[in-house]
Amino acid sequence: MGPQVTIHFMGSRLLLFAALILAVAVQAADKPDYKLGHSHINGAFDEGPRQKPVLLPGIGEAHLPITVKNPEVQFWFNRGVALLHSFWYYEAERAFRWCNKLEPDNAMVYWGLARSAMNSERAQEFLREAVKRKNNVTERERLYIEAMAAGQLPDPYQDRPNDGNRRNRESMAILEKLCVKYPDDMEARAFLALDTMGSERYGAEMIIREVLAKLPDHPGAHHYRIHNWDYNQPEQALVSAKRYGELVPGIGHALHMPGHIYSIVGMWNEAAISMDSATRAEKQYMKDSLTFPFNNWNYGHNRHYLSYIQEQLGMPKASMLGARQLIDAPKDPKDNNDEPRSPHSYGIASLTRALLRFERWDAILDGTTIPWREAAYVDKVNRPYFEARAWLAKGDLRKAEKSLATHAALKSDLLEKHKQFTELYNIQSLELKGRLAIARGDSILGLGWLAEAAQKEFDNQRGYADPPTYPESLYNSLGEAYLVAKSPVLAAQAFEKALDLTKMDFFALSGLVRTYAELGQTQKAEEAMAKLLFVTADAEPGIRVIEAAKAIGIKAAALDGAPQPQRNYLRTSLEKYGPEKWESYAAPLLDVRDASGKKVTLEQYKGKNVILVYYLGKECAHCMEQLHNVGKRKDDWARLDTVLLAVSSQTPDKNAKAIEEMGALPWSLLSDEKYVNARRWHSYDDFEEIELHSTILIDKKGRVYWGRFGGTPFNDTDFLVQQVERMNAAGF
Repeated sequence: MGPQVTIHFMGSRLLLFAALILAVAVQAADKPDYKLGHSHINGAFDEGPRQKPVLLPGIGEAHLPITVKNPEVQFWFNRGVALLHSFWYYEAERAFRWCNKLEPDNAMVYWGLARSAMNSERAQEFLREAVKRKNNVTERERLYIEAMAAGQLPDPYQDRPNDGNRRNRESMAILEKLCVKYPDDMEARAFLALDTMGSERYGAEMIIREVLAKLPDHPGAHHYRIHNWDYNQPEQALVSAKRYGELVPGIGHALHMPGHIYSIVGMWNEAAISMDSATRAEKQYMKDSLTFPFNNWNYGHNRHYLSYIQEQLGMPKASMLGARQLIDAPKDPKDNNDEPRSPHSYGIASLTRALLRFERWDAILDGTTIPWREAAYVDKVNRPYFEARAWLAKGDLRKAEKSLATHAALKSDLLEKHKQFTELYNIQSLELKGRLAIARGDSILGLGWLAEAAQKEFDNQRGYADPPTYPESLYNSLGEAYLVAKSPVLAAQAFEKALDLTKMDFFALSGLVRTYAELGQTQKAEEAMAKLLFVTADAEPGIRVIEAAKAIGIKAAALDGAPQPQRNYLRTSLEKYGPEKWESYAAPLLDVRDASGKKVTLEQYKGKNVILVYYLGKECAHCMEQLHNVGKRKDDWARLDTVLLAVSSQTPDKNAKAIEEMGALPWSLLSDEKYVNARRWHSYDDFEEIELHSTILIDKKGRVYWGRFGGTPFNDTDFLVQQVERMNAAGF
């Protein structure tokens, strides 16, 4: 056990500490912001990366010559452009920030920073800096800057509307001028393809072909082709889907995007390989960079997509394990909260979808398997829907009607305050009405409502390449209902419609095997069975719809109905990309000294949770306020078996004096005089060479579970208590 920490505040000590905060605030009033962890160059640098870039492998290559004095700037600038082409904006910004440190007045470096900041206020700040310096570069570089400025900076002409479409046209016109005037500039063409993809597919494809004719391995050209055909004619992108992942194996998004194409065309094994590789690469990067699932914009979507693909292969156990990874991952009040696209929300969506599709009705109803949230309105809508489905499946109409009534009561509130969920709600309402009517014996009315819901769900999902927003294809449900109603012709039509929406969908294939067998169309039944056997070759045993198809007695050899040959997902080794599961990371070395000069390490606190705070010394009023606020929760930290460590660059002597002045604190004040530990723990800005604020949660095994780093101390003590409770409950 390490140095003893007194977990209490006497009333007088609390008042003394509060008075100290006020005094420090007065003393710090005249100090510049950078002394408090903020950028002294530009406020836009307060967000984004604060550590120098590293040589990441497998990011592809790009070459965009710019005006430089230092050759190292060109090196990192090219890497930044390559990272932009794979939408890895955080790492691209790191590369451009290093360029900025080496050449602070380079206009194109600010252009790169603006592209990395993605249409934000920060991007506008960077763009203004680029525009200020554009006369110091070549005409070609000026056109790059002017094209972006035309699209993103506020309209300089105040006498006309600030029309976004017009601005985009003006921006593209400058980019087109750049491409025409400099025919050898392939990067300009790649960015023009990016701006036109999806809206002008043929034009974008022609630009991409021009780039690839000269640079066959250009990462952006392959990436943008995938996006260009993602929602329409996906077969056009199959060659690039294969090549992109081979060229850029070090970026999660580059491994992820081919999975979109493979999913749409029904190549479920290849899709699973793509998405699984991507999640592994993302988890490896997070482990190496001391970042978390909520810091990675693509990770939640990627793991959610993988769970859906695993369901399409008949692997509900793997799907739900992945969903639990998202649910159990550390939350964050800013980046992983109750928003529909947060990792936590994706986890709940994946879990509920798998439970429903694989008929785990008791798990839906047990009140513990699904972590429904009171604060998330989407859960308020979904919970009665899923519970009604479960009660209907179990044949308890009374309880199903009660859940339906709860669902129906949401309508007025939904229309007034939460219109974004209206479409989902309306489909759910129609479906539930139809199912209830069928359960009551009114098949004609019920099938009509279910058919209407199926068409609405089909229209909503059509042309949408991501995992479905609805938990199952309702045309499959309609087909099953028609089979029960002894209407095999209508059932076949419904299953074919479901298969049109989702290629090689084993739920639809199973329905077609049974339907065509009942109709006596043996050849069609055999064709459906051959595809079903291929897709579900590695499916878990006992899945009802698969067993029902096999029970018909139709014989066939497994046949892949996809447009290209596939590898087998389970027999393809993916370990080289990274770990299968997200876990807390082994903590960096902590080697500091306490107020008496004795060495302190994390090993001394094994078996205890640790809240580790890097602060900027007594002169930082915000830091002292944070220590005060966290310290006030002394009873919570005692209850949760948690100790508090505060590290700064102050010497042990100064820390001893502070303790003497303030008396017994709930913190151990620790010294890191030369910022060696601060650098290890990402609490130091390598670009501006200043200290940063950090708040980090470390579990009882000495692993990092959560962290926040930057120019502002973290003061949400309720969140810290909740996350330590989650750590304890999960056994971390």
